[in-house]
Amino acid sequence: MTAAAGLLLRAPARASAVSACAAASSSSSTLVAGSRVSTRAAHDLVIKRKTGKPIIKSGPYGGGRSSVSGHVATVFGCTGFLGRYLVNRLAQRGTQVIIPYRDEEEKRHLKVLGDLGQVVPMEWDLRDDQQTEECLRHSDVVYNLVGRDYETKNFKFADVHVKGAERIAQIAEAAGVSRFIHLSHLNADLDSPSALYRTKAEGEIAVKRAFEGATIVRPGPVFGHEDRLLNSMASWPITWHVNHGRTTLRPVHSLDISLALELMMDAEETSIGQTFTLAGPKTHTVSELLNLVQSLTLNKIVRLGLNIPKPVLMTASKIGDLAWWPMLSPDEVVRRYLNDKADEVGTKSWADLGIVPDEVEEVAITYLRRYRGHLTFELPVERKTKMGKKQIGYRTVQ
Repeated sequence: MTAAAGLLLRAPARASAVSACAAASSSSSTLVAGSRVSTRAAHDLVIKRKTGKPIIKSGPYGGGRSSVSGHVATVFGCTGFLGRYLVNRLAQRGTQVIIPYRDEEEKRHLKVLGDLGQVVPMEWDLRDDQQTEECLRHSDVVYNLVGRDYETKNFKFADVHVKGAERIAQIAEAAGVSRFIHLSHLNADLDSPSALYRTKAEGEIAVKRAFEGATIVRPGPVFGHEDRLLNSMASWPITWHVNHGRTTLRPVHSLDISLALELMMDAEETSIGQTFTLAGPKTHTVSELLNLVQSLTLNKIVRLGLNIPKPVLMTASKIGDLAWWPMLSPDEVVRRYLNDKADEVGTKSWADLGIVPDEVEEVAITYLRRYRGHLTFELPVERKTKMGKKQIGYRTVQ
C-alpha cells in the first residue's frame, strides 16, 4: 500500500473522529455524584412569534464570558435603581444591551457589566424621536423602565409615564421590535388620588394601544442597595409617624424583579400581551419595617411619638416643593396614606415565571449591615421561626 493510499484510507477515520469530538463537546454529560447535567457549549435557534426573525444562541451554556444569547435589548431607564440590575443580568447571559443615557457620568458603571462590545451606550433624550429610534432599531426586545416619583419643571408625571412611554412604544412598533416590556406600578389606578399612580395606569393603556402584545409589569415597592425604602429608614436616627405608621406595603427584592424581567424576554408564550403583578410575598406596615430596620442595624431609631396630621404635612410639602432639589412632595404625602393593593384578578404572578420571591426579613441584612457600627458589624442575625431561632449571616448577591 502506498503512502498516498494510506492517507486516503485514514482521512475518513480522522474526519469521523473530529466529528465525534465536536459532537461530544456540544452534547450534555450527566454527573453521577450531583445528578447534574453539565454542557460545555450550547447552540439554539428560536423564531420570534411576532416578526419571524431568528434568534441564534451560542457559546457556553448558562451564559458568562464569550456567550451569545442572540438577543439585542434596549433598556430605557437603565441608569436608574432597577435598570442596573437588569442590564447586569442581560449582559451576563450574552445579550447585547443598548443603554440610552442622558448624563455621561451615569452610565459609566454599566459598561463593565458585559463582554467587550456587548454593552453599547447611546446618548438619548426622551423628547427626541430620532434618538429613540436609533436606540431601538436593531433590538428585538425593548424594556421601558423610565419613571420618576417626583415632578420637576422639565418633566411632569404625565410627560414621563404617559407621553414618553407611548412614544417609545409607537417607535418600537414602527421599527418592527418583537417584544416591548413596560414597567408600571402595583398601585396603578385611574381613580387613585395620587397623580403618580394615575399616570402609571394611563401609561399602561397608552402602551397597550401603541404596541400590540406589550407586556406590563407591576412591581411593589422595590428594596435593594440604592432603594429609597429601607435606606431612608436606616439613615435617619429620629423619625415621626405618618398615618400612625399603619400604611401597608408589599416590598419586593430588586434581584427578583430583574430576574422576572429577564425571563420574560424568552417566555413569549407566557408573557406576550399579559400583565404581571409582582409584589412581595408578605404585607408589612411602616411601623413593622421600622422595627425590622432597627433590629438589623442594631441602632435605635428614636420615635418622637408624634403623628403629623395630613393637612400639616401637606402644607410643609408644598413649601418644600419650591426648593430646587427633591424634597417631600405633596403627591408623596398622598401616597404615604395609601395601602399597597392586592393582586388584581386576571393578572399573572410570580408562579407563572417559576420564581419564589424573597421575603424582606431574610435578605434585608445584605443592604442594612453597612449602617452598623464597627463593634457590631459582623454579629449574626437571629430570626425567630417555627422551629426556634436561626442565624442569618452574610448573603452573597449573584
